[in-house]
Amino acid sequence: MHHKVELFWRGEETFDIHLPDGNTLLVQTESLDTFSSKGLRPKPLMLASLAGCTAIDVVMLMKKMRLEVDAFKICVIGELTTEHPKFYRKVEVQYHFIGANLDVEKLTRCVKLSEEKYCGVMHMFRQFAQLEIDIHMHTKEVQSDNPSKLL
Repeated sequence: MHHKVELFWRGEETFDIHLPDGNTLLVQTESLDTFSSKGLRPKPLMLASLAGCTAIDVVMLMKKMRLEVDAFKICVIGELTTEHPKFYRKVEVQYHFIGANLDVEKLTRCVKLSEEKYCGVMHMFRQFAQLEIDIHMHTKEVQSDNPSKLL
């Protein structure tokens, strides 16, 4: 299987990246005005890819195991090296689950399966970064129309 992305320069330090699924990303440098910028930065986009990849795995596994979770959040924190070329030398992935009746053992298994077997992006990160995985269970009643605000 091959993936192909194409990048087109829009001028200045701004680029369109066309993805295989037909979507387009706007990517910009950090030196541009961040208040008016709509573009993504390449390095944080890598962290977003890691979060997205493992989240898809975990949610699919939760469905397969018929686990009940009211809300789920992943926070990925990357620590860059100080010298060029700058790259993430340490990455922390925090999984947060919230619900009244969380099955801690099975949810932990979902994370471990993603971490060790399914998440290709995590496997790539292991080639250049030290990974730290943290799992947090928040066992309380959800009293909000928007559970994502609770995390």
